[in-house]
Amino acid sequence: FQQPKLKKEFDFMEKILTKWLILASMCLVFSASTVYANESVKITAPPNGAKVSSPVKVCMEVHGVEVEPAKKGINPGKGHHHLLIDVDLPIDLSQRIGKDANHVHMGDGSTCKELKLSSGKHVIRALFANGGHVPYSPAITSKVTVTVK
Repeated sequence: FQQPKLKKEFDFMEKILTKWLILASMCLVFSASTVYANESVKITAPPNGAKVSSPVKVCMEVHGVEVEPAKKGINPGKGHHHLLIDVDLPIDLSQRIGKDANHVHMGDGSTCKELKLSSGKHVIRALFANGGHVPYSPAITSKVTVTVK
């Protein structure tokens, strides 16, 4: 008399456990994808459209990633800033960012940099990259346009 009742209870518990495991797995997948989807960089100064004097102090903040000096190597979710002045984002994000007057590396792990810019309108892009100076893909970037007096 007891075996059929125990079997029903076991089947019921098994169904609940299966549903709970599916729900827990879905929560894990969605929370992981949300963490990686929220990586961003924001230029906090100067504001977009500002009229400024040279040198221009550019500052950034990040979310979902951590700023560290390039000398610490390539570490997941970590890296440093690059400033691209009056140039577009690289087409191939799997390549190292060049270093010249239009590509400023901030491999020391700093979050602010003073730029000497000529008079006129300039587009400043922040591009976050790993310790090997290779940008994340999709690009973690933002931009502002400023006018230097």
